[in-house]
Amino acid sequence: MSLATLSLGHGGPRIAFLHGLFGQGRNWAQIAKGVCGEDGTGARALLVDLPDHGRSPWTPSGAAFSFEAYAAAVADTLAEAAPGEPWVLVGHSLGGKTAMVTTLQHPELIAALCVVDIAPKSYGDLHRFTGYIDGMRRMPLGELDSRGAADDWYAEHVEPDPGVRAFLLQNLRRDGQSWRWQANVELFAGDAAKGSGSVIADWPATAVASAPAYEGPVVWLRGEESGYITDEDADVMRGYFPRARQVTVKGAGHWVHTDAPGVVVETLRRLLRAH
Repeated sequence: MSLATLSLGHGGPRIAFLHGLFGQGRNWAQIAKGVCGEDGTGARALLVDLPDHGRSPWTPSGAAFSFEAYAAAVADTLAEAAPGEPWVLVGHSLGGKTAMVTTLQHPELIAALCVVDIAPKSYGDLHRFTGYIDGMRRMPLGELDSRGAADDWYAEHVEPDPGVRAFLLQNLRRDGQSWRWQANVELFAGDAAKGSGSVIADWPATAVASAPAYEGPVVWLRGEESGYITDEDADVMRGYFPRARQVTVKGAGHWVHTDAPGVVVETLRRLLRAH
C-alpha cells in the first residue's frame, strides 16, 4: 500500500510524522515547518496520511484494522521515499502506536523515535471516539448544503467543543451535491463496536513479541494534563525501548503538539541533532 505524503524542507536529516485517529499528515505541518526552519535545511520532513485517512488508500473491504498492516505500509512508504536512508519517526496516539510497531519490526529504517502521548498497552476501548464515530455515521450527509451546516449539526447533536469539531470535520469532503467522509468511518465503527475487544485501543503484543528491543534513541512525550500515560507504563515502554526518555510537557493535554508546539519543535530539533 503506497501512502499519500507531503514533503517539506530540502536539507538535513529525514523525519516523518504520523497522525492520530481521524487526523491527517498535514496536522503536523506547523511542527514540521518549525523543525525544517525558515530556509528548509533543518530537516527533510514527510507528513504521512495513514491508511484509511486523508488521501491514502483504505483497508480492503472485509478486512479488519491491523497495526501490523499500518506499520508495513509506513515502512514501505519510508523505504520508497528515501532508499537506504534512516528516518527519525514521530507518531501521536494511533500514529504513536503505529510508529512503535514500525520501529520494532523495521529497525533498520529508524534512526530515532518520538512517541507522543501514547503507551504500548491496551486502553480498553475507544472511549469518547465511540461517540464521535456514531455522530459521524448519523450525520445526514445528503441533506447538508454547506460545511457550516455540518458544523452546526455536529455541535447540536454530538460535540460542543469547536476545536474537536474542526479536527473531526476536516475529514468531510464534497461529493457532487452531497458530502462524504474521507476517513474510513465504517472500518473504525466496526472496531469501536467491539468494545473492550477494540484492536485500535489494544496493543499488538503478539505481533511484536519476537522483535528485539529497539536500542536507538527514543523520546516519549507526555502531556501533563493527559491521562493516556501513567507512571506504571514506564517499565513496559522501556522493555521495548530501553533508551526511552520521558518528557512531560506542562499544561499540555493529549494533543501535545497542538497545545505546546514550541516545546515539541525544540524537542525534535534536539533529537535530530543527537542522532
